Amino acid sequence: MIFRLLVSVWMFGSFACGQELPSHWKEEVQRRTEARDWATAMQIVDRELARAPQDMELRTWHARILTWSGSLPEAEREYNEILATACNDPDNWAGLANVYSREGRREDALRALDRAVELDPKRADLRAAHARALQAANHPKEAKWEFQRVLALDPVSAEAHAGLLSLREQPKHQLHVGVDSDLFNFASANHSEGVSLTSQWTSHWQTSVAGSSYQRAGTDAGKVLVSLTGKLPKWGALTVGGARAHDHGVIPKGEAFFDYDRGWRVGTSGWLRGVEIVYGQHWYWYTTARILTISESTLFYLPRDWTWSLALSEARSEFSGTGTEWRPAGMTRLGFPLAGRDEHRLGGNIFLARGTENFAQVDQIGSFSAQTYGGGLRYQLTARQDWTGYGAYQKRTQDRTQTSFGLTYGIRF
Repeated sequence: MIFRLLVSVWMFGSFACGQELPSHWKEEVQRRTEARDWATAMQIVDRELARAPQDMELRTWHARILTWSGSLPEAEREYNEILATACNDPDNWAGLANVYSREGRREDALRALDRAVELDPKRADLRAAHARALQAANHPKEAKWEFQRVLALDPVSAEAHAGLLSLREQPKHQLHVGVDSDLFNFASANHSEGVSLTSQWTSHWQTSVAGSSYQRAGTDAGKVLVSLTGKLPKWGALTVGGARAHDHGVIPKGEAFFDYDRGWRVGTSGWLRGVEIVYGQHWYWYTTARILTISESTLFYLPRDWTWSLALSEARSEFSGTGTEWRPAGMTRLGFPLAGRDEHRLGGNIFLARGTENFAQVDQIGSFSAQTYGGGLRYQLTARQDWTGYGAYQKRTQDRTQTSFGLTYGIRF
């Protein structure tokens, strides 16, 4: 009788110790992962795996830490091996989907979450992840329905409410109305007014129509400009367009242009978040001159919504009865936030340019500027309205100067 009692106590103690150890390692791993100490967390899991190599909970933690630490190929391989044995655990399918998502494999992530939701359709967290994957894979209607299912399961889900808010139909059109003035130390002031409508018809196609009027030395002129932009996610955007004008000798009577725009996302940490490169050519036809400009610009996206751009251009001028001339120009611009968050934001920029002229104005043809200083402000009234203003001082050759300023109101609908 005493022997049986001792055996029972020993077995209970062994069982209790066996239960206590996993709890201990799990708490320590959780503390290490919360501190982003991936190396130590992995050492703990590897130590326990040496003791119990077939423990699925340990292997799942191993896969999670590989994912969080950025070892995505190893994490993918680990999850696939786990699912080959335990294919009915929705958390493992969700973990594999997370790996695919971080690798940019959106459709694979969506298929993995399809399986996770199929295994446990009443879990709000799985449906929320499924909705995010649908949104990332450009299936907005299906994502909206899934976020609504999340709210049916969890009416106070902040993620679902935020997801539905982000899926509100975005405005397709942008209307801008603006005025500009140029003041000279050698001539009377010039003024212009403009209105433009840009329409995003689909994710791939965009059109723009703009009209401008000019008052130059007592002469009125006007033009209409149209352009078409085609976008492909992997190839960038190509814009082609042209303009016709009642020039009256003060603006080009015709224009044609194209721009190619390509961007790359670099990362979410570090000093550089993304890069955008634009190459363009623009032809201007005056009554007495023909101008071709070739431009290359690079925009660097920096942390905290700062940007920095560099632009170079080469201009080929050809006048009636004279030869052809090439002139270079360059500009750098720094953009930065000033105040506000969310819908109400104030941002600014400053720029410096050398050898830059505006070939849309006849008074600058052949009178290349020496240097230009300027800056601007943009205030976002609401998510769909903003004001933009700028000012610039230009010092040309022959001691001529120009002071320019303008204001534009924009609305999206």
